[in-house]
Amino acid sequence: MTLLIISFLAGVLTILAPCILPLLPVIVGRSISDTTVSKRRVFIITLSLGASVIIFTLLLKATTLFIDIPQDFWKWFSGTVIFIFGLVSLFPELWEKLSFVGVINRKSNQLLTVGYKKDSIWGDVIVGASLGPIFSACSPTYFVILATVLPATPVLGVFYLFVYALGLSLALLVVSLVGQKIMMKIGIAADPNGWFKRILGIIFIAVALLIITGYDKKLQVSILDAGFFDVTKIELKLLQPETSTQEDSQNFLSLREKSAKYSLAPDISSPDGFINTRSTSPTSSGQAEPITISEFKGQKVVLLDIWTYSCINCIRTLPHLNELYRKYEDQGLVVIGLHTPEFAFEKVQANVENAVRQYEIKYPVVLDNDFSTWNAYGNRYWPHQYLIDMDGYIVYDHIGEGGYEETEDAIQKALSERNSRVGSSEAVPMTTSDPKNVVAVESGKVGSPEIYFGSSRSKSTDKVTLGGTWNISSEYVENVGQATIAYSYDAKNVYFVAGSKNGVEVEIYKDGILLKTITVKAEQIYTLIEGDAYGAHRLQLKVKGSGLQAFTFTFG
Repeated sequence: MTLLIISFLAGVLTILAPCILPLLPVIVGRSISDTTVSKRRVFIITLSLGASVIIFTLLLKATTLFIDIPQDFWKWFSGTVIFIFGLVSLFPELWEKLSFVGVINRKSNQLLTVGYKKDSIWGDVIVGASLGPIFSACSPTYFVILATVLPATPVLGVFYLFVYALGLSLALLVVSLVGQKIMMKIGIAADPNGWFKRILGIIFIAVALLIITGYDKKLQVSILDAGFFDVTKIELKLLQPETSTQEDSQNFLSLREKSAKYSLAPDISSPDGFINTRSTSPTSSGQAEPITISEFKGQKVVLLDIWTYSCINCIRTLPHLNELYRKYEDQGLVVIGLHTPEFAFEKVQANVENAVRQYEIKYPVVLDNDFSTWNAYGNRYWPHQYLIDMDGYIVYDHIGEGGYEETEDAIQKALSERNSRVGSSEAVPMTTSDPKNVVAVESGKVGSPEIYFGSSRSKSTDKVTLGGTWNISSEYVENVGQATIAYSYDAKNVYFVAGSKNGVEVEIYKDGILLKTITVKAEQIYTLIEGDAYGAHRLQLKVKGSGLQAFTFTFG
């Protein structure tokens, strides 16, 4: 009964949430844009939105079974619909003049035209339904229903969901009817082609652009930072008895405690490609599909690993990540590799795909070529793991290699909370395991820093001796004719990031003794020396032809 009341109040309060306030002009404005129309418009819009929230929620619970719709689809869908209505409100005569209306999906465009121009129910249904997915992300109670009640008791969960949508719809109905009544009294909305309707068109277009670009989220943050009325805090306070009963018994933090202790994880921003994200659905095209972090909110735990394939520190963590994915995938863990490149050649998706195959990575990998997600996290390191719990909070992070037991412990705790809340009867394994193909490194015994050859990051104190003729660019040096590279290092293993357009042979010497000859062609990391013990040694490379591009030396 407590959650029933809270669900209704949460629906009412949702219209005052910072993430909804920017969208209210669309609902209210649409309902009063033509005062010659009866109150039917108000009811249709609000009921369509409420129904959309319910349908979207039930589909969201089914996404892990047979539907794979990326989160970004909803903002584009909602934003586009609102933009179209704003454009037609601003320029009523434009719709008939657009030639593409008769070319691209004529029937659906005609339906949309009829819905808007002749005030049939379809225009109002489309406006209301398009906002359902956006409204659904604004309430802590909504996520409690989604993540806790629905999986455990589906019938009761659907009932609570209806109550939540009822509260939301009634609140919108009251606001819209009041707005319509005021506009009818003062008469400024009487002219369907007047200035009031054109102003609404401008507002619609502005709101659409906010949604599509993601600036509605930034506006939400600005509203919160400005100290305006934050109903989320009220809702969390109402939920506290309900959530603490379910969570505190197992030492899990409540939503309010999490919000005070942790930060919400940013979503993946403007990705440049996807690997290992093909759907297993029979109707899938087999192509890599978009993946986001937010799509798992309320459902799974996400481990985000920021890496790049020429980084030896990243490579040495991959066996551990593969093992975590193998061990905990069925328990609700999603591992996402965010590939943020250090060098230009790492932006090429084919190169990253080769690395994914080479290191037997089975989990999804997202290309972050423009560093947008890297910057969203304020990251500065390769590798860097962020553990995101089912509520979207970063509950643990680790920089660099090592800390594997601590990372697994944090994963086990997050999964235990997740499985408790979704009603899973399967226990999370509480033993750590050692993966295969691990290269053990004692970082404290490595005395040599990473060496960069390119002009943008090289240092004069780096005692690298280049013999022969070399051309220097920002990321690498490239030899002309036979050449040599010599460096005194203090480590056990030596790695070399290099490439060559046509392939070139390189002889590897350690303390004057020839160890092996390798052929450098693909732009990648090459293992030059695998030693038995840490110590000081002299490395020399003899390049047998032209065209070697030397990027870095790294050590282990």
